[in-house]
Amino acid sequence: MGKDVIVACDFSSAEQVFQFLDKFEGAKPFVKIGMELYYAEGPDIVREIKRRGHKIFLDLKLCDIPNTVKKAMAVLSRLDVDICNLHASGTTPMMQAALEGLTRPDGTRPLLIAVTQLTSTDQAHLEQDLLIEMPMDQVVMHYAKRAQEAGLDGVVCSPLEAGKVHETCGASFLTVTPGVRFADGDVGDQKRVMTPAEAKKVGSDYIVVGRPITAAADPVAAYERCIKEFVG
Repeated sequence: MGKDVIVACDFSSAEQVFQFLDKFEGAKPFVKIGMELYYAEGPDIVREIKRRGHKIFLDLKLCDIPNTVKKAMAVLSRLDVDICNLHASGTTPMMQAALEGLTRPDGTRPLLIAVTQLTSTDQAHLEQDLLIEMPMDQVVMHYAKRAQEAGLDGVVCSPLEAGKVHETCGASFLTVTPGVRFADGDVGDQKRVMTPAEAKKVGSDYIVVGRPITAAADPVAAYERCIKEFVG
């Protein structure tokens, strides 16, 4: 399994995302379609980006009662994306139902990963807002183990926890890590961050990079820098 950089296409319209992707002549970056773009343009934006030859991480972070998530995942399975996700906090029955819904009649399905804790959440938020008094890394490992036991393929976590997730759940259990910034960049609203090179060293399988690429003066050069630092 090779490492890759997933570009977070957090745009509000199809026009904006295609203006961005058209800059990559010949290259087909792995892209993340999040809530903003999906809610603005609907499933057609997923189909069109897939038609253009990109791998897609559909980042909608489902979290609801098991039956609702199962039915939603059954719909998303028709979009031919490569990765879907949900919140591990939705509990094991929800994750199992999601997996069942995502699996197509022929047995194929996208990869399914669980969000552990958002990279904008720090220990203070964990304790004061969520009333979780355990240390962050223990909480993330617990969620990762629950996701693995439910049959999922991996988790979304900060790069700070990627290495320990592999120690806990094995090398083949995927770690998809946002919270990646260049050493000379702005961390924005992220709390738990690393550079692409650091994320590589600790064992991240995929890094998700948004504004350091999409808001760069030269997005293609910024993407190539990420690839060089993370993939080598």
